[in-house]
Amino acid sequence: MTSEPSTVDTPLKKLVGEKTAKALASHLDLHTAGDLVYHFPRRYDERGEHTDIRSLDVGEQVTVLAQVQRTAVRPMRQRRGNLLEVTVGDGSGGVLTLTFFGNQAWRERELRPGRWGLFAGKVTEFRGKRQLNGPEYVLLGEGGDAEAAANEEIEEFAGALIPVYPAAAAVPTWVIARCVRVVLDTFTPPEDPLPATVRASRNLVGIGTALREIHRPSSKEELYRARRRLKWDEAFAVQLTLVQRKARAASWPAKARPPRAGGLLDAFDARLPYELTPGQHDVGAEIAADLATPHPMHRLLQGEVGSGKTVVALRAMLQVVDAGGQAALLAPTEVLAAQHHRGMLDLLGPLAQAGELGAADGATRVELVTGSLGAAARRRALAEVAEGRAGIVLGTHALLYEGVDFADLGLVVVDEQHRFGVEQRDALRSKADQPPHVLVMTATPIPRTVAMTVYGDLETSTLSQLPQGRSPIASHVVPAAEKPAFLDRAWRRLREEVAAGHQAYVVCPRIGEGPQSEEEPPPEDDNGRRPPLAVTEVAPLLAEGPLHGLRIGVLHGKLPADEKDAVMRSFADGKLDVLVATTVVEVGVNVPNATVMIVLDADRFGVSQLHQLRGRVGRGSAAGLCLLVTEAAEGSSARERLDAVASTTDGFKLAELDLEQRREGDVLGATQSGRRSHLRLLSLLRDTDLIRDARAEAVTLVEEDPELARHPALAASVAALVDEERAEYLEKG
Repeated sequence: MTSEPSTVDTPLKKLVGEKTAKALASHLDLHTAGDLVYHFPRRYDERGEHTDIRSLDVGEQVTVLAQVQRTAVRPMRQRRGNLLEVTVGDGSGGVLTLTFFGNQAWRERELRPGRWGLFAGKVTEFRGKRQLNGPEYVLLGEGGDAEAAANEEIEEFAGALIPVYPAAAAVPTWVIARCVRVVLDTFTPPEDPLPATVRASRNLVGIGTALREIHRPSSKEELYRARRRLKWDEAFAVQLTLVQRKARAASWPAKARPPRAGGLLDAFDARLPYELTPGQHDVGAEIAADLATPHPMHRLLQGEVGSGKTVVALRAMLQVVDAGGQAALLAPTEVLAAQHHRGMLDLLGPLAQAGELGAADGATRVELVTGSLGAAARRRALAEVAEGRAGIVLGTHALLYEGVDFADLGLVVVDEQHRFGVEQRDALRSKADQPPHVLVMTATPIPRTVAMTVYGDLETSTLSQLPQGRSPIASHVVPAAEKPAFLDRAWRRLREEVAAGHQAYVVCPRIGEGPQSEEEPPPEDDNGRRPPLAVTEVAPLLAEGPLHGLRIGVLHGKLPADEKDAVMRSFADGKLDVLVATTVVEVGVNVPNATVMIVLDADRFGVSQLHQLRGRVGRGSAAGLCLLVTEAAEGSSARERLDAVASTTDGFKLAELDLEQRREGDVLGATQSGRRSHLRLLSLLRDTDLIRDARAEAVTLVEEDPELARHPALAASVAALVDEERAEYLEKG
């Protein structure tokens, strides 16, 4: 170990010793002083002074300095495993019981009678005894005068704000805190990368101050200032990257595809059986203007389920075809690709019948390319695409394979983009000689900061109005365990809708039989609950039981493509009353006569997923009904989530709820790169204003200095936070 000044690049083994450095590297991927200094606490404990055990109040958060007197292990009554009880005393007659649940023999060995330690937690009372349940603790030096030997430990542990670090069993938070203290004692902070003008205008502390205060805060106010500065660095790095890439993309050459009077688009608008909403007109005009420029469009089109995104996309595709190009739409499933194909053929009529009897003047062809096409049909479709006769090409990821060549790809439309990997989207885009225009569509509403941070290099358009004729959807939670009669009533309600001439969906979280597919969760969760209900098991039970006599079809991802298509056609044509399905019906499936959806084990689905599923009903003139069946207990977080979904159809509110309830994840795609992200503090939900301000500063700075040539330290800092791999992820997203 060394007392020489250390920098961000100093190896940890020089500072904390080889053994500790090895543990930090193997368990937490921390190798240098910089890695450790940027390993921020995940929370801070506040503790009062150590106090006489006899004076402790129930409910109080305390830290006590005490000696282990005895330990006892006994089996738990309510669940498997043992309970470890440790009795500690402070030498003045006060005693306290520490309880640890689960099989923790190592802890019994560690907490030997005679050891002194600092124990922190909330005081509770059980059978007249005061105790701490599962307290955090640090054991002090063995033997001798424990208090004298541990003054530094006590001071570190019992300060007003105690950092608690993301840790591992082999490297607990105490060890990390000790290592941080050692590093900070010799640490020379890097040159502050943030321009002084930005620091001053945004009232941000220097980087050295921020890094010290985040680990060893002198007050709550200083901790807030440190966190704000470090959050700013993260937000600024992301926004600078996005703004730079947006600026570069705007300078790329692309073929302009301006509207043509009297072409297919005008003919399509004339034959549309309904009026476009004002929102569809406005967004259509934005897209038309983008397509007419000699630079590639990069636009995100988000809109509620059923807001008419497909018609907007089809109009953009027709504009490109009118300008002599081709347009490709990439769908996440064959079911959805086939449905888009049928829907577009219906909407276009003779406009899509080039080469056929009765075709309109200047008609094009709409081709479907999927993995399940037969050899002859595939050869014919690929020839239509390669020779340019097919102006509109629809498909799944099969469009990405070698051998699918376009004559002149002018527009790529990606439906439900979150289901595709970066590489897949890029492969399709690379099939054009010049970068094509790109329109990304999603029916999953995206909170504003997420859009700004994840899709910050895309222009965003939003469709918020529903087309005329769309009906409201009522949603209710059905607590099957508490009130079985409610579930019986749900099945009767479904039968009533079918008797009135309508149709229904029943959605299960699992397919059943054989290995799991991507659309299914694992059969049993960590809490040992029963496996999720499965389509192949539920369908026959319904046919023999509450839905006896109704025409029931089954749809899931493992069915052969032609069988999936046949089932979907039968349902769309009214030949089936009920479709029992997995989430394969989540996006894009459009059967206006379907009015009821019953989601079984609804608590096994995410908020956005439930909102998407619910959007499959109420697509016609009759009102929709969505029943969320669950065994989740009242008051549980799962039940609260379902109650929230049932209480509103506002997708943006639900998207924020979704963001709150799940981990925000790594917005820079660390899951795709498999590498550690340096985004530690920024919250897309809570830091809206900061992200917006960082965006504004980034725009100003990039306008003045596009490649950050005058700010080398900032450029290096951005490169560290957003490395090239993640930057490409952002660009392609």
